[in-house]
Amino acid sequence: MPQKPGRSQSWMELKLAGNQCFKAGQYGEAVTVYSKSIQQLEKSGQKENEDLGILYSNRAASYLKDGNCNECIKDCTESLKLVPFGYKALLRRASAYEALERYRQAYVDYKTVLQIDWNIPAAHDGVNRMTKALANIDGPSWREKLPPIPSVPMSVKESLAQAAGSAPSSQQNSMVDDKKKAPGPAAVKKAKALKEAGNAFVKKGEYKAGVEKYTESLGQDPTEVTTYTNRALCYLSLKMYKEAVSDCDEALLMDSANIKAFYRRAHAYKELKNKESCIEDLNRVLKIDPNNMPAQKLLQEAQNMK
Repeated sequence: MPQKPGRSQSWMELKLAGNQCFKAGQYGEAVTVYSKSIQQLEKSGQKENEDLGILYSNRAASYLKDGNCNECIKDCTESLKLVPFGYKALLRRASAYEALERYRQAYVDYKTVLQIDWNIPAAHDGVNRMTKALANIDGPSWREKLPPIPSVPMSVKESLAQAAGSAPSSQQNSMVDDKKKAPGPAAVKKAKALKEAGNAFVKKGEYKAGVEKYTESLGQDPTEVTTYTNRALCYLSLKMYKEAVSDCDEALLMDSANIKAFYRRAHAYKELKNKESCIEDLNRVLKIDPNNMPAQKLLQEAQNMK
């Protein structure tokens, strides 16, 4: 059992004691200990934004486990002021927003995490859940009601990647680390074979089987853009338009100028009667490739929509 901290303990000792409480499932006690650590650090005169940001984020994790979502959101927001784009704080705040059914804010945080690191399964899963929830609530135009999604500066991505690469394995595998390593050579090879099998099914018009193979492929390597755009094509053929939009979203998050993703998402938007978004995506295609005949034709059809 973790020992209760004494009054003379330093903020670092209190932090470690809080970690022990968390690991033992004593989340209420962890909140108390992390709070004392925050107070000690703020009074010490040696306040470092990163250290304080981690403490707020750790306390937020404890609040989340204890079901106190509002306090979790407050602490995550405070942590993000101190350490902008801290992906753990973003993930915790997204989870708290989701639990409170604040799906738009949750979607934004999950999407922001994926800008920082694409290989975080919890963020992919969260985006998929929020996409379905928002589509059910707001219909095809749900994206129009979203708050702005912040753009993560490249300098932030590079510094976070460098920090992650230099961290010891025990730290990388901490109690609240949801990061997944990039696929290794074996996984990439298997993913490629599965994608090729999916391509073979598509050529035969067997789109449902294609979806299954592409999904298996993404389970091995979730970083392959063309697998998402290929699966989106299958979804279009199966009239699963919301799923097609979601896959194109994922592709565009990795490749912001992907013509196939823009075109296929526009096609899905057209079928979903989302004229504005359809035209917007087609204009993006034509800005990249002004002579794209299929896009020109679809744009004319979209402009004639009532």
